[in-house]
Amino acid sequence: MGGFWPVADVLEHLAGQWRVERTVRDLTSGDEGLFRGITVFGPLEGGGLLHEESGTFTWQGVPRPAERTLRFLPGAAPGTADVRFADGRPFHELDLTTGRYVAEHPCAADLYRAEFTVRDADHWRTVWRVGGPDKDLVLSTDYARVG
Repeated sequence: MGGFWPVADVLEHLAGQWRVERTVRDLTSGDEGLFRGITVFGPLEGGGLLHEESGTFTWQGVPRPAERTLRFLPGAAPGTADVRFADGRPFHELDLTTGRYVAEHPCAADLYRAEFTVRDADHWRTVWRVGGPDKDLVLSTDYARVG
């Protein structure tokens, strides 16, 4: 890859619908799962975006419906986002002005560390590394704009 694609305003950039493909690898067991679905970043009352993801997650050969909801609120600096769980708890900041951002989220005994990269106007990726006493996971997600 020849570098990153800078994003002036993360909320403006993410608005719309994205195809999602995520691999989940358990580095301890060697098990691997696959999520395929759609993420919609729609307007949130009061400003920001509501991130709604739905699709099918297949783990150990068993497909199951899966979904999650996040809130992407305007961040402290112009063009950035304050990402929160559906219930409003803080998740992480997001600043894609350089096309790349590293975020961390401590969760009980686990640490979630992500790298966000933007390839171009229609493609971006996240790679989460999750480590803790009972977890050693890598979640790689590719997003491609729909339409």
